[in-house]
Amino acid sequence: MSERKDGAAEVRRVRVAAAQMNSTPRVADNLATAGALVAEAVAQGAALVALPEYFPIMGLSDGDKVRVRERDGAGPIQDWLAETAARHGIWLIGGSIPLAADHPEKVMNSCVAYGPDGQRVARYDKIHLFGFEQGTERYNESATIAAGCEPVAFDTPFARIGLSICYDLRFPELYRGLGEPDLIVVPAAFTETTGRAHWEILLRARAIENQCYVLAIGQGGRHENGRETHGNSMLVDPWGTIVDRKLKGPGIVIGELDRDFIAETRASLPALRHRTLK
Repeated sequence: MSERKDGAAEVRRVRVAAAQMNSTPRVADNLATAGALVAEAVAQGAALVALPEYFPIMGLSDGDKVRVRERDGAGPIQDWLAETAARHGIWLIGGSIPLAADHPEKVMNSCVAYGPDGQRVARYDKIHLFGFEQGTERYNESATIAAGCEPVAFDTPFARIGLSICYDLRFPELYRGLGEPDLIVVPAAFTETTGRAHWEILLRARAIENQCYVLAIGQGGRHENGRETHGNSMLVDPWGTIVDRKLKGPGIVIGELDRDFIAETRASLPALRHRTLK
């Protein structure tokens, strides 16, 4: 650690973790699984742990997440996140949870972040809504999800963290709107079809072009609704190298975020300073 001008300690290196899941339609079961994975990551030294998109519920139908949605700031899922962050004294990112939208039959797909004191520090509502048709495989998130509209980043003692969710990964302009984050977090439930084709290359591209770490947290496996998610959670460094990964099933991805390596990368290849279109 070094010391900032205000006398506070500046953390240059920290361990961050992704908790890959294979969530079910049962919220209580998913919270228990998430709790065990968070505890495992903390035991391995993680100061920040992130959960995947839809970590509290992968329903049998799209309407299931509407039925368990919570009001912003109140509800058992949000209470669990706050309590878990405070109990372990970590930064905890709830990949995405269903929050109430203005439309009575829709939700906001929201990524929420909590500090070590259990207080919420950020909320990001997914901007880009997934749509896909290939043969019998079809998805239309706009049927049950209302889109967000604003990029969100927040600061910790060890990193500036930008939030995004799943399909957002295909839209690099969103990440330019985050400024120059040290860490981009991408909770996801990528389908096996699109994930096998594009997931890794998109993650590495976002890390390379923003010269920062990317922590990608997937749902990974065959779910009770028949959907297969790609998994392949990973931590990618600013040079595009995969630090750690988990292919399928529940488990932990963990590695070190090194602020000095970010600075060295940006100094030796100053692509961010060379931008002319902003």
